[in-house]
Amino acid sequence: MQRSDFRFFHRLRVRWAEVDMQKIVFNAHYLMYVDTAMSDYWRALALPYEDSMLTLGGEMYVKKATVEYHASARLDDTLDVGLKCARIGNSSCLFVAGIFSGDRLLISAELVYVFADPATQTSRPVPPTLRAIFEGFEAGHDMAEVKTGDWNTLGRDAGRVRTAVFVREQGIPAEIEADAHDISARHAVVYNRLGMPIAAGRLLQPQPGTGRIGRMAVDRSVRGGRWGRQLLDALVGAARARGDSEVQLHAQRSAEGFYRRAGFVLTGEPWEEAGIAHIAMVQRL
Repeated sequence: MQRSDFRFFHRLRVRWAEVDMQKIVFNAHYLMYVDTAMSDYWRALALPYEDSMLTLGGEMYVKKATVEYHASARLDDTLDVGLKCARIGNSSCLFVAGIFSGDRLLISAELVYVFADPATQTSRPVPPTLRAIFEGFEAGHDMAEVKTGDWNTLGRDAGRVRTAVFVREQGIPAEIEADAHDISARHAVVYNRLGMPIAAGRLLQPQPGTGRIGRMAVDRSVRGGRWGRQLLDALVGAARARGDSEVQLHAQRSAEGFYRRAGFVLTGEPWEEAGIAHIAMVQRL
């Protein structure tokens, strides 16, 4: 088993609580590392796990887990957990994992998952859509697509994502979150391969030549999976396509680093809106 066998990795750092009296990682924690990577794998598939399983009509249950120990991890080691779906049967999926320190293989593992009815825990065939998602991801295919359009076309799905993030998660009043600008804005929504909206944003034009991006929201269960960047790039691309010379946005301070990495720079002083710190940012096109 080598690093090149995997296209997906989850990185973590060994914590003090995970080492034993021998000052190496306690053996049972390696399965926890693999399970943590599995959660990140679902994010890479653009699948909010709970909602996706509800849509698919089943759950993934671990039937068998095996671990082979090659070398030990120690406190403060940085580990990369490689994970891939190696085989899909009628109702089961075999996932292979490798835990690496640099290029050195420490742990190899196999987990057999069974797709089953959550009420009876009896197996069901793996849904064709889920099978295609696993196979597509391992083949390097895109796991989500961005659609742009007006409020009449995308408003229902955009509103669903925004309500979940801004109203239910952040506590922003619904009457503030939705406004009259939605009707005239250009909207973008990211859809996963189940057709579920997982991210949304909009593009305004407050004056000729200037675009303003706003209402950027990503489902919390798939954050960190690059879907926010895919959404942002689509909105910036829409502004560029209509001839705007710059794009502005009002970023929540917690997301400032995300926008910096996308090429936006600070402008002006921070302020508070709806109880949340914001900062103005701009990108020249």
